[in-house]
Amino acid sequence: MASHDASGREGFLARHGWIIGSVAFAVGVAFLLRTFVGMPYYVPSGSMRDTILEGDMLLGEKVSLRFEPPSQGDIVTFESPLDGGTLIKRVVAVGGQTVDLVDGVVYVDGEALDEPYVGGRLTYSLSDLEGSAGIEYPYVVPDGCVWVMGDNRTNSKDSRYFGPVSVDDVTSRALFIYWPLSRIGAL
Repeated sequence: MASHDASGREGFLARHGWIIGSVAFAVGVAFLLRTFVGMPYYVPSGSMRDTILEGDMLLGEKVSLRFEPPSQGDIVTFESPLDGGTLIKRVVAVGGQTVDLVDGVVYVDGEALDEPYVGGRLTYSLSDLEGSAGIEYPYVVPDGCVWVMGDNRTNSKDSRYFGPVSVDDVTSRALFIYWPLSRIGAL
């Protein structure tokens, strides 16, 4: 009886081994792609409204981060300093730049930012909120860090609340929205 079981397994593997091998290969490729190339993200909140809406699905790429750190204006994903989850925000300033908030306007190195994506929403400090990092302005972003803010400034806990984000914690650059179909487009 034991020899029948062994030959049954060998026969199964002979007939279906290519399927098992193909599935294992596909899983391996998917793992490598998600780890080193790109990652899909679901956006659960409105902190980037109107650029990215609640329920949008987007693709973030990781390859370029190996060669060039995030730049001012990039939309990036990163590990939240608050809970370790993934957040998505816009890079407003990079290491060595000075951020200031004056009368609801963001200044970087003394120049008011042109931010049509904020939809006229004013930007104020979040330092008075309980649990904030207590940022004082003007603020010089440390080297190796980025200053990130949500486009929906009235509904975004961002660097104004938790401070700068280490470039090492940036996980991808957002490339484009791929779902829903009505919102497909580059970011």
